Amino acid sequence: MLSEMLSATVLGVEGVPVRVEADVAFGLPSLTIVGLGGSAVQEARERVRSAIRNCGFEVPARRITVNLAPADLPKDGTSYDLAIAMAILGASGQLGSGPTRRSALIGELALDGSLRPVPGTLALAAAVRAADVGEVIVPAASTREAASVRGVSVRGAASLGEAVAHLVGVRELPATLPTPIPGWTAPSGVPDLADVVGQSVGRRALEIAVAGHHSLALTGPPGIGKTLILRCAEGLLPPLAEDEAVEVSRIHSVAGLVDRREPVIRRRPFRAPHHTVSTQGLVGGGTRVRPGEASLAHRGVLMLDEMLQFRADALDALRQPLESGLVTIARVDGALTLPARFVLLCAFNPCPCGWRGSSTRPCTCEEGTARRYAGRLSGPLRDRIDLWVVMSQPHGLEPGGGEASGIVASRIRDAWSRQLDRQGCANAELAGGLERVPGLTSRMGAFLAQRGRRFALSPRRLHRAAQVARTIADLAGRPEIRREDLDEALAYRPERVS
Repeated sequence: MLSEMLSATVLGVEGVPVRVEADVAFGLPSLTIVGLGGSAVQEARERVRSAIRNCGFEVPARRITVNLAPADLPKDGTSYDLAIAMAILGASGQLGSGPTRRSALIGELALDGSLRPVPGTLALAAAVRAADVGEVIVPAASTREAASVRGVSVRGAASLGEAVAHLVGVRELPATLPTPIPGWTAPSGVPDLADVVGQSVGRRALEIAVAGHHSLALTGPPGIGKTLILRCAEGLLPPLAEDEAVEVSRIHSVAGLVDRREPVIRRRPFRAPHHTVSTQGLVGGGTRVRPGEASLAHRGVLMLDEMLQFRADALDALRQPLESGLVTIARVDGALTLPARFVLLCAFNPCPCGWRGSSTRPCTCEEGTARRYAGRLSGPLRDRIDLWVVMSQPHGLEPGGGEASGIVASRIRDAWSRQLDRQGCANAELAGGLERVPGLTSRMGAFLAQRGRRFALSPRRLHRAAQVARTIADLAGRPEIRREDLDEALAYRPERVS
């Protein structure tokens, strides 16, 4: 006898529907799972057997074959357990005349038959909606996460027995109300820009970077406030729009990082990985592809403190997301594309001892050592960073009376609104040539080209300078880019920190 149930799997950060087919036939008792299942899927045989017995049902003493379709799609994880168990019960006739409801089934089975949550429930529920199935049964602990997806009825079950009772119409599981998208609240425990001692240029560069989603690099000797300035960025970020919040929440759900009580994330991510992170940890990958820090920072900030301490290959892997906002991971069985549009904020010392170019302490590094240290940052990656600032030791010990983060954040939100109203995206995401930069007149374009020839700037660097100038004008509330905007944008050049 044949039975079929619907489940889903995660591929990258997207959910994909999976049909679970079970056939019970005469033969030696066995349970075989086919369809390119990974180790976690193969181990489901023991979990399913125990769960079926401990919920009062029988494991047929027949030859049981379970197929996960499409069979050419690699599958891993434990999200199929409930669907496999239900398909076996249906194929063995233990569901009576069959299910009275068409539902998708997602959840991991414990040996006693209880249901445990699985990572990526939000993405899995979205896959169910895309498959035009109006109902999904998930573990009770995951109902709020699944209910973040509009257009699908979410039912939470505590055990296999409850799911069976619902499917055959004995006892209906209550539907979970759609999870409301929370309002935005300011982050707590974040440094304030008013606490930064001096460093007006660094503070200004951070404001421009956050306002236009530009990448920023700060360099200088230790202890002068580089890391503190970058940490202040978390308090300057505008809230996520509702569609962005769902997108970011889906990525974090796949990574298992959402709070199931409040599954929708409204604050922009702020990720600060340690410099020992691997290339896969930074941009994603692995045998079972999972999002890395670059994707977890999507629509937010990726902060790399002590950037030159990171692996050179890991840093170079950031070149693609900085250019396109995507990470493409190629495998023998295909390629996956993960979203990774973030603001890159980085800080580093100019040499291993940290005092190269300082007026207060001499550098103890040999010339070759300092050159090799700076060489960890490749030229193509340097060219993709929009703003470069050399910071020096501030004079005095008292704060310089700079603006508080709240004032700067308000100005950033206004500039961000101007960009969205005008072009629908951040200035750093503007595509095309200089003629596509709003407010850049032909006269200012000629001036920028003349500066490009004088400083031997690449076409990419010129376009990024125009984007930065557009953000500077937006912060000032000006519709057109002026010469002083271009002069300030061109002052943040990588060759000025070499």
